[in-house]
Amino acid sequence: MRVLVTGHQGYLGTVMVPVLQAAGHRVTGLDIGYFADCLLGEFAGDPEGLDVDLREVTVEHLRGFDAVIHLAALSNDPLGALAPEITYDINHHASVRLARLAKEAGVSRFLYASTCSVYGAAGAELVTEDAPLRPITPYAESKVRVEDDVAALADDGFVPVFLRNATAFGFSPRLRADIVLNNLVGYAVLTGEVKVLSDGTPWRPLVHAQDIATAFATCLTAPAADVSCRAFNIGTEVNNLTVAEIAASVVEAVPGSRLLITGENGADPRSYRVDFSSAREVLGFEAQWTVPAGAAELFTEYTARGLTSDAFFRRFTRLPHLEGLRENGVLDARLRRISASASA
Repeated sequence: MRVLVTGHQGYLGTVMVPVLQAAGHRVTGLDIGYFADCLLGEFAGDPEGLDVDLREVTVEHLRGFDAVIHLAALSNDPLGALAPEITYDINHHASVRLARLAKEAGVSRFLYASTCSVYGAAGAELVTEDAPLRPITPYAESKVRVEDDVAALADDGFVPVFLRNATAFGFSPRLRADIVLNNLVGYAVLTGEVKVLSDGTPWRPLVHAQDIATAFATCLTAPAADVSCRAFNIGTEVNNLTVAEIAASVVEAVPGSRLLITGENGADPRSYRVDFSSAREVLGFEAQWTVPAGAAELFTEYTARGLTSDAFFRRFTRLPHLEGLRENGVLDARLRRISASASA
């Protein structure tokens, strides 16, 4: 199958492309390169790719592909709160436009990276894909809107599938430090503290980047009748944990670290536990990675690859990295590229 992966130079895309290639797919990337230089240690390299802003994709870019895997997004709640109009412009409007163009180009399958954060403040009860959606950030709201709008495009020749990923964790050569487990392990490695700014009580469902990649590969070839216009929660109930429990796993993984729950940000309203049984029953997908195993992996990779404080807090944290690109004249106020290179 010939597959186009948007956001192939991001945290998830860098992990997903080799999984798809190993399954025998011909992969092309599409990415503007915001995070292309956000590398920690050695990297085997990218597939052939299109250097295109998501907002400027044309139908000609999409012709000849059997499937589109759409990962590209501004995936950061603080950035969404800072500039919600840009989040909606890229995450919602450009994503729906991409789907329409893909259908026009003859693409038969469209896999969309949604999120379990669409459930918002769902509390302690396990939520299924049929639960009410209560997004409480512009990022999550944009995902709900895309699901609704792209579902309306479905027909016998165009099969959209919505993968609601739990919060990602795990090592990628293009690291993200602003997701909960990756952040806590990095902070522990660099400072000796596992620092939790909330009160530690919110529930979080987590899933490893490798498991997300496997789920997408599974949905590429699943029977259309099983997946068309369906949403699937991607993760495992084992990784439904409170932030305090996640932090405790980090203390176990990082020798000499100590837990510090400051509570300075109060109780985070984003709290939800997720039921992942549909993906098991319909797709035969079973997530393999646990949070303790992921914390151990991250500790090993961070220490072996020489993680530094400057890289952790700036290059691998989305908001300051994008602010740096704007300050250095690489991106304009709308996050459009204005120079030849998106590196800073």
